[in-house]
Amino acid sequence: MGSLSPPFSNLEDQNREKLTTLDQAHLLNLFKSQQNYLNHFFQNLDLSQTLTFTQTLLDSKGTIFFSGVGKSGFVAQKISQTLISLGIRSGFLCPVDALHGDIGILSSQDLLVLFSKSGNSEELLKLVPCVKAKGVYLISVTSVRPNGLVGLCDLNVHLPLQRELCPFDLAPVTSTAIQMVFGDTVAIALMGARNLSKEEYAANHPAGRIGKTLIFKVKDLMKKREELPICRERDLIMDQLVELSSKGCGCLLVIDDDYHLLGTFTDGDLRRTLNASGEGIFKLTVGEMCNRNPRTISPDAMAVVAMQKMESPPSPVQFLPVISDHNVLIGIITLHGLVSAGL
Repeated sequence: MGSLSPPFSNLEDQNREKLTTLDQAHLLNLFKSQQNYLNHFFQNLDLSQTLTFTQTLLDSKGTIFFSGVGKSGFVAQKISQTLISLGIRSGFLCPVDALHGDIGILSSQDLLVLFSKSGNSEELLKLVPCVKAKGVYLISVTSVRPNGLVGLCDLNVHLPLQRELCPFDLAPVTSTAIQMVFGDTVAIALMGARNLSKEEYAANHPAGRIGKTLIFKVKDLMKKREELPICRERDLIMDQLVELSSKGCGCLLVIDDDYHLLGTFTDGDLRRTLNASGEGIFKLTVGEMCNRNPRTISPDAMAVVAMQKMESPPSPVQFLPVISDHNVLIGIITLHGLVSAGL
Protein backbone atom coordinates (compact mmCIF):
# COMPACT_ATOMS: atom_id res chain seq x y z
CA MET A 1 0.00 0.00 0.00
CA GLY A 2 1.49 3.33 -1.05
CA SER A 3 2.04 6.16 1.38
CA LEU A 4 -0.64 8.82 1.60
CA SER A 5 0.15 12.47 0.95
CA PRO A 6 -0.66 15.00 3.71
CA PRO A 7 -4.25 16.16 3.13
CA PHE A 8 -3.36 19.81 2.50
CA SER A 9 0.03 19.45 0.86
CA ASN A 10 -1.18 20.61 -2.58
CA LEU A 11 -2.90 23.64 -1.08
CA GLU A 12 0.21 24.53 0.90
CA ASP A 13 2.32 24.28 -2.25
CA GLN A 14 -0.08 26.61 -4.06
CA ASN A 15 -0.02 29.13 -1.21
CA ARG A 16 3.76 28.95 -1.12
CA GLU A 17 3.84 29.76 -4.83
CA LYS A 18 1.50 32.71 -4.27
CA LEU A 19 3.79 34.12 -1.59
CA THR A 20 6.66 34.31 -4.10
CA THR A 21 4.75 36.43 -6.60
CA LEU A 22 5.21 39.71 -4.70
CA ASP A 23 7.90 41.89 -6.23
CA GLN A 24 9.31 45.30 -5.47
CA ALA A 25 7.48 47.03 -8.31
CA HIS A 26 4.12 45.71 -7.15
CA LEU A 27 4.78 46.82 -3.59
CA LEU A 28 5.82 50.28 -4.77
CA ASN A 29 2.64 50.55 -6.83
CA LEU A 30 0.56 49.70 -3.78
CA PHE A 31 2.14 52.50 -1.78
CA LYS A 32 1.68 54.93 -4.67
CA SER A 33 -1.97 53.91 -5.00
CA GLN A 34 -2.56 54.39 -1.29
CA GLN A 35 -0.90 57.79 -1.51
CA ASN A 36 -3.26 58.75 -4.32
CA TYR A 37 -6.30 57.60 -2.36
CA LEU A 38 -5.15 59.59 0.67
CA ASN A 39 -4.56 62.63 -1.54
CA HIS A 40 -8.12 62.29 -2.76
CA PHE A 41 -9.24 62.51 0.88
CA PHE A 42 -7.16 65.61 1.60
CA GLN A 43 -8.18 67.37 -1.59
CA ASN A 44 -11.90 66.78 -1.13
CA LEU A 45 -12.38 67.08 2.62
CA ASP A 46 -14.95 69.74 3.52
CA LEU A 47 -12.95 72.01 5.85
CA SER A 48 -16.02 74.02 6.84
CA GLN A 49 -17.72 70.83 7.98
CA THR A 50 -14.53 69.78 9.78
CA LEU A 51 -14.30 73.14 11.53
CA THR A 52 -17.87 72.79 12.79
CA PHE A 53 -17.08 69.29 14.04
CA THR A 54 -13.93 70.44 15.85
CA GLN A 55 -15.64 73.47 17.38
CA THR A 56 -18.49 71.24 18.61
CA LEU A 57 -16.01 69.00 20.39
CA LEU A 58 -14.20 72.00 21.81
CA ASP A 59 -17.44 73.47 23.19
CA SER A 60 -18.54 70.21 24.80
CA LYS A 61 -19.39 70.55 28.49
CA GLY A 62 -19.50 66.81 29.06
CA THR A 63 -17.55 63.77 27.94
CA ILE A 64 -16.79 63.10 24.29
CA PHE A 65 -17.62 59.47 23.58
CA PHE A 66 -16.69 57.56 20.44
CA SER A 67 -18.22 54.41 19.03
CA GLY A 68 -17.84 52.16 16.02
CA VAL A 69 -18.04 48.59 14.83
CA GLY A 70 -15.14 46.41 13.68
CA LYS A 71 -12.10 48.28 12.35
CA SER A 72 -13.90 51.62 12.72
CA GLY A 73 -14.37 50.71 16.36
CA PHE A 74 -10.63 50.27 16.80
CA VAL A 75 -10.07 53.70 15.26
CA ALA A 76 -12.71 55.21 17.56
CA GLN A 77 -10.95 53.71 20.59
CA LYS A 78 -7.59 55.08 19.48
CA ILE A 79 -8.90 58.61 18.93
CA SER A 80 -10.59 58.54 22.33
CA GLN A 81 -7.29 57.54 23.93
CA THR A 82 -5.53 60.39 22.12
CA LEU A 83 -7.99 62.90 23.58
CA ILE A 84 -7.58 61.43 27.04
CA SER A 85 -3.80 61.83 26.76
CA LEU A 86 -4.40 65.51 26.03
CA GLY A 87 -6.43 65.93 29.19
CA ILE A 88 -9.80 65.91 27.39
CA ARG A 89 -12.60 63.86 28.94
CA SER A 90 -13.32 61.07 26.51
CA GLY A 91 -14.29 57.42 26.32
CA PHE A 92 -15.16 54.57 23.99
CA LEU A 93 -18.66 53.12 24.01
CA CYS A 94 -19.02 49.66 22.51
CA PRO A 95 -22.35 49.70 20.65
CA VAL A 96 -23.27 46.13 21.65
CA ASP A 97 -22.39 46.62 25.32
CA ALA A 98 -24.19 49.96 25.28
CA LEU A 99 -27.45 48.20 24.47
CA HIS A 100 -26.89 45.90 27.44
CA GLY A 101 -26.33 48.51 30.14
CA ASP A 102 -23.26 50.57 29.25
CA ILE A 103 -25.45 53.32 27.82
CA GLY A 104 -26.02 54.31 31.43
CA ILE A 105 -22.71 56.18 31.38
CA LEU A 106 -24.13 58.82 29.01
CA SER A 107 -25.62 62.11 30.14
CA SER A 108 -27.37 64.92 28.27
CA GLN A 109 -24.16 67.00 28.30
CA ASP A 110 -22.16 64.38 26.45
CA LEU A 111 -21.34 63.93 22.78
CA LEU A 112 -21.26 60.64 20.93
CA VAL A 113 -19.24 60.40 17.72
CA LEU A 114 -20.09 57.40 15.54
CA PHE A 115 -17.37 56.22 13.16
CA SER A 116 -18.61 54.09 10.28
CA LYS A 117 -17.47 53.77 6.69
CA SER A 118 -20.91 52.82 5.38
CA GLY A 119 -23.07 54.60 7.95
CA ASN A 120 -25.35 51.58 7.84
CA SER A 121 -23.94 49.39 10.60
CA GLU A 122 -26.88 47.67 12.24
CA GLU A 123 -25.38 47.95 15.72
CA LEU A 124 -25.05 51.75 15.42
CA LEU A 125 -28.49 52.22 13.90
CA LYS A 126 -30.00 50.33 16.84
CA LEU A 127 -28.01 52.44 19.30
CA VAL A 128 -29.01 55.85 17.91
CA PRO A 129 -32.63 56.11 19.19
CA CYS A 130 -31.58 54.94 22.66
CA VAL A 131 -28.85 57.57 22.81
CA LYS A 132 -31.13 60.33 21.52
CA ALA A 133 -33.64 59.46 24.24
CA LYS A 134 -30.96 60.47 26.79
CA GLY A 135 -30.48 63.85 25.13
CA VAL A 136 -26.97 63.12 23.88
CA TYR A 137 -25.66 65.12 20.90
CA LEU A 138 -24.94 62.70 18.04
CA ILE A 139 -22.32 63.05 15.33
CA SER A 140 -21.70 60.65 12.45
CA VAL A 141 -18.38 60.35 10.62
CA THR A 142 -18.94 58.31 7.45
CA SER A 143 -17.64 57.85 3.91
CA VAL A 144 -20.57 56.43 1.92
CA ARG A 145 -23.49 58.52 0.63
CA PRO A 146 -26.35 58.20 1.26
CA ASN A 147 -26.45 56.26 4.53
CA GLY A 148 -28.74 55.56 7.46
CA LEU A 149 -26.89 57.57 10.10
CA VAL A 150 -26.98 60.90 8.27
CA GLY A 151 -30.71 61.42 8.76
CA LEU A 152 -30.57 60.44 12.44
CA CYS A 153 -27.62 62.45 13.79
CA ASP A 154 -27.34 66.11 14.79
CA LEU A 155 -24.16 66.64 12.81
CA ASN A 156 -22.66 64.65 9.97
CA VAL A 157 -19.09 64.64 8.68
CA HIS A 158 -18.23 63.11 5.32
CA LEU A 159 -14.76 61.63 4.84
CA PRO A 160 -14.13 61.41 1.06
CA LEU A 161 -13.11 57.91 0.04
CA GLN A 162 -12.15 57.13 -3.54
CA ARG A 163 -11.83 53.38 -2.93
CA GLU A 164 -10.12 50.85 -0.68
CA LEU A 165 -6.59 49.78 -1.54
CA CYS A 166 -7.83 46.18 -1.41
CA PRO A 167 -8.06 44.84 -5.00
CA PHE A 168 -11.66 43.86 -4.31
CA ASP A 169 -12.42 47.29 -2.80
CA LEU A 170 -13.59 45.50 0.34
CA ALA A 171 -10.97 45.29 3.11
CA PRO A 172 -11.19 48.51 5.19
CA VAL A 173 -7.62 49.77 4.88
CA THR A 174 -7.87 53.14 3.16
CA SER A 175 -11.12 54.06 4.92
CA THR A 176 -9.63 53.38 8.36
CA ALA A 177 -6.47 55.26 7.42
CA ILE A 178 -8.42 58.43 6.62
CA GLN A 179 -10.53 57.99 9.76
CA MET A 180 -7.36 57.88 11.83
CA VAL A 181 -5.80 60.86 10.06
CA PHE A 182 -9.01 62.85 10.49
CA GLY A 183 -9.49 62.02 14.16
CA ASP A 184 -5.89 62.56 15.22
CA THR A 185 -5.62 65.84 13.31
CA VAL A 186 -8.77 67.12 15.01
CA ALA A 187 -7.28 66.03 18.35
CA ILE A 188 -4.17 68.14 17.75
CA ALA A 189 -6.39 71.07 16.72
CA LEU A 190 -8.17 70.73 20.07
CA MET A 191 -4.80 70.57 21.81
CA GLY A 192 -3.85 73.92 20.25
CA ALA A 193 -7.23 75.54 20.91
CA ARG A 194 -7.02 74.58 24.59
CA ASN A 195 -3.47 76.00 24.83
CA LEU A 196 -2.14 72.78 26.31
CA SER A 197 1.42 73.38 27.47
CA LYS A 198 4.27 70.92 27.09
CA GLU A 199 4.36 70.57 30.88
CA GLU A 200 0.64 69.75 31.03
CA TYR A 201 1.07 67.18 28.28
CA ALA A 202 4.03 65.64 30.11
CA ALA A 203 1.98 65.40 33.31
CA ASN A 204 -0.33 63.00 31.45
CA HIS A 205 2.64 60.87 30.35
CA PRO A 206 4.77 60.44 33.49
CA ALA A 207 6.04 57.01 32.45
CA GLY A 208 6.96 58.07 28.91
CA ARG A 209 10.22 59.65 27.87
CA ILE A 210 8.68 63.05 27.22
CA GLY A 211 7.11 63.01 30.67
CA LYS A 212 10.35 62.08 32.35
CA THR A 213 12.17 64.73 30.35
CA LEU A 214 9.80 67.48 31.47
CA ILE A 215 8.95 66.32 34.99
CA PHE A 216 12.00 64.80 36.65
CA LYS A 217 14.52 67.11 38.29
CA VAL A 218 18.02 66.30 39.43
CA LYS A 219 16.89 66.08 43.06
CA ASP A 220 14.39 63.35 42.08
CA LEU A 221 17.11 61.04 40.71
CA MET A 222 20.30 61.93 42.57
CA LYS A 223 22.05 59.86 45.23
CA LYS A 224 21.61 61.53 48.62
CA ARG A 225 24.35 62.60 51.01
CA GLU A 226 24.47 59.30 52.95
CA GLU A 227 25.22 57.44 49.69
CA LEU A 228 28.08 59.69 48.57
CA PRO A 229 31.71 58.59 48.12
CA ILE A 230 33.26 61.45 50.09
CA CYS A 231 36.78 62.15 51.37
CA ARG A 232 38.95 65.01 52.58
CA GLU A 233 41.73 66.58 50.54
CA ARG A 234 44.36 65.52 53.08
CA ASP A 235 43.42 61.81 52.76
CA LEU A 236 45.92 59.56 51.02
CA ILE A 237 44.74 58.25 47.67
CA MET A 238 45.53 54.63 48.52
CA ASP A 239 43.52 54.86 51.74
CA GLN A 240 40.40 55.82 49.76
CA LEU A 241 40.31 52.97 47.23
CA VAL A 242 37.47 51.18 49.01
CA GLU A 243 35.43 54.37 49.11
CA LEU A 244 36.20 54.99 45.44
CA SER A 245 35.00 51.56 44.34
CA SER A 246 32.22 50.70 46.80
CA LYS A 247 29.68 53.50 46.19
CA GLY A 248 29.10 52.75 42.50
CA CYS A 249 29.79 56.33 41.35
CA GLY A 250 33.27 55.92 39.87
CA CYS A 251 34.61 58.89 41.78
CA LEU A 252 35.47 60.50 45.10
CA LEU A 253 33.89 63.82 46.09
CA VAL A 254 36.44 65.92 47.93
CA ILE A 255 34.93 68.16 50.64
CA ASP A 256 36.01 70.33 53.55
CA ASP A 257 34.66 70.04 57.10
CA ASP A 258 31.60 72.12 56.17
CA TYR A 259 30.75 69.90 53.20
CA HIS A 260 31.82 72.47 50.61
CA LEU A 261 32.86 70.74 47.38
CA LEU A 262 36.57 71.15 46.71
CA GLY A 263 36.98 68.80 43.78
CA THR A 264 36.52 65.31 42.38
CA PHE A 265 38.82 62.34 41.89
CA THR A 266 37.75 59.61 39.45
CA ASP A 267 38.87 56.05 38.79
CA GLY A 268 40.31 57.47 35.55
CA ASP A 269 42.35 59.93 37.61
CA LEU A 270 43.58 56.97 39.67
CA ARG A 271 44.87 55.16 36.58
CA ARG A 272 46.54 58.28 35.22
CA THR A 273 48.17 59.04 38.57
CA LEU A 274 49.44 55.47 38.89
CA ASN A 275 50.94 55.56 35.39
CA ALA A 276 52.62 58.91 36.06
CA SER A 277 53.79 58.40 39.64
CA GLY A 278 54.28 54.66 40.04
CA GLU A 279 55.05 53.86 43.67
CA GLY A 280 54.89 57.55 44.46
CA ILE A 281 51.10 57.24 44.53
CA PHE A 282 51.35 55.79 48.06
CA LYS A 283 52.42 59.23 49.35
CA LEU A 284 50.01 61.37 47.33
CA THR A 285 46.87 62.89 48.84
CA VAL A 286 43.56 63.16 47.07
CA GLY A 287 43.80 66.96 47.26
CA GLU A 288 47.05 66.95 45.30
CA MET A 289 45.60 65.08 42.34
CA CYS A 290 41.86 65.93 42.29
CA ASN A 291 40.06 68.03 39.69
CA ARG A 292 39.48 71.39 41.35
CA ASN A 293 37.04 72.61 38.72
CA PRO A 294 34.52 69.83 38.10
CA ARG A 295 31.19 70.23 36.31
CA THR A 296 28.39 70.58 38.84
CA ILE A 297 24.63 71.03 38.79
CA SER A 298 21.81 72.39 40.94
CA PRO A 299 19.26 70.04 42.54
CA ASP A 300 16.44 72.02 40.89
CA ALA A 301 17.83 71.63 37.36
CA MET A 302 15.92 69.35 35.03
CA ALA A 303 17.35 65.84 34.81
CA VAL A 304 17.59 66.09 31.03
CA VAL A 305 19.81 69.18 31.47
CA ALA A 306 22.11 67.08 33.66
CA MET A 307 22.42 64.51 30.88
CA GLN A 308 23.19 67.22 28.33
CA LYS A 309 25.82 68.67 30.65
CA MET A 310 27.46 65.26 31.10
CA GLU A 311 27.64 64.78 27.33
CA SER A 312 28.90 68.28 26.50
CA PRO A 313 32.46 69.05 25.21
CA PRO A 314 35.35 68.83 25.65
CA SER A 315 34.73 65.28 26.87
CA PRO A 316 31.79 63.42 28.40
CA VAL A 317 31.64 62.62 32.10
CA GLN A 318 29.75 59.94 33.99
CA PHE A 319 28.54 61.99 36.95
CA LEU A 320 27.81 65.48 38.25
CA PRO A 321 28.14 66.58 41.88
CA VAL A 322 24.93 68.28 43.01
CA ILE A 323 25.61 71.44 45.00
CA SER A 324 23.63 74.23 46.66
CA ASP A 325 23.95 77.92 45.85
CA HIS A 326 26.72 78.08 48.47
CA ASN A 327 28.72 75.20 46.96
CA VAL A 328 27.60 72.77 49.66
CA LEU A 329 27.54 69.17 48.43
CA ILE A 330 23.99 67.78 48.40
CA GLY A 331 24.26 64.68 46.22
CA ILE A 332 25.50 63.19 42.99
CA ILE A 333 23.70 62.30 39.77
CA THR A 334 25.16 59.67 37.47
CA LEU A 335 24.68 58.86 33.81
CA HIS A 336 23.78 55.31 34.79
CA GLY A 337 21.03 56.65 37.06
CA LEU A 338 19.61 58.82 34.29
CA VAL A 339 19.61 55.97 31.78
CA SER A 340 18.01 53.64 34.33
CA ALA A 341 15.24 56.23 34.80
CA GLY A 342 14.51 56.07 31.07
CA LEU A 343 15.96 59.44 30.03
